[in-house]
Amino acid sequence: MMHLLTSPEAWAALLTLTALEIVLGIDNVIFLSVIVSRIPEKQAHRARQVGLALALIFRIILLSLLVWLIGLTAPVLSFSGYGFSWRDLILIGGGLFLIAKATHEIHGEVEADDGEGDARSPRSAFFWVIVQIVIIDIVFSLDSIITAIGMAQDIEIMIAAVVIACVIMYISSGPVSRFVAEHPTTKMLALAFLVLIGVALVADGFQFHIPRGYIYFAIAFSAAVEFFNVLAKRNRRNSRKPSV
Repeated sequence: MMHLLTSPEAWAALLTLTALEIVLGIDNVIFLSVIVSRIPEKQAHRARQVGLALALIFRIILLSLLVWLIGLTAPVLSFSGYGFSWRDLILIGGGLFLIAKATHEIHGEVEADDGEGDARSPRSAFFWVIVQIVIIDIVFSLDSIITAIGMAQDIEIMIAAVVIACVIMYISSGPVSRFVAEHPTTKMLALAFLVLIGVALVADGFQFHIPRGYIYFAIAFSAAVEFFNVLAKRNRRNSRKPSV
């Protein structure tokens, strides 16, 4: 352990892997922000805490099962000449879940349907949110940890990078969730991102990799445009206020 603290290569690996884990965690934060927007703020705060705690737990458990995890990339199912591993099947299932969930939420926003929150009791709604967070945490954790295994050799570095990334995700999830809740157009944009991420996961499951750089550039560009849109709306609203 001490040799890692004094090794420049170990620190470089930690910084690189932490940055990568944070980037990969953007998907998780976006999903978390959207999914908790339909429950009361007090429950939403607790759901974010539970969701990110589960994300950290899943990542550490998967890191502790390296041999089993690496075996997930071995084909277990063949169809039309294509071999699918457990990782592929999980990514396809998770991607389809994201697409279906985001499409359902977009439909609810377009139809101005708030019936989902009214139809369930607060306890039931909170439980359903946690179930969805668990499902997507497993999918994102799997992709994140397989990436970590490919980049670092020491499990201590992997765990440290995952813990730091999850702490940063927790710190950022609150402001992101509040911003999404306060600006309906931003929520619609976040839902569109989830559809895009879901398509990318399904494509990965079918062994057609879409470079994440394209997706994150699209997200960053759209978010910048939406930021200026929100800023312009705020300035117009302030200019209409009568001066005292």
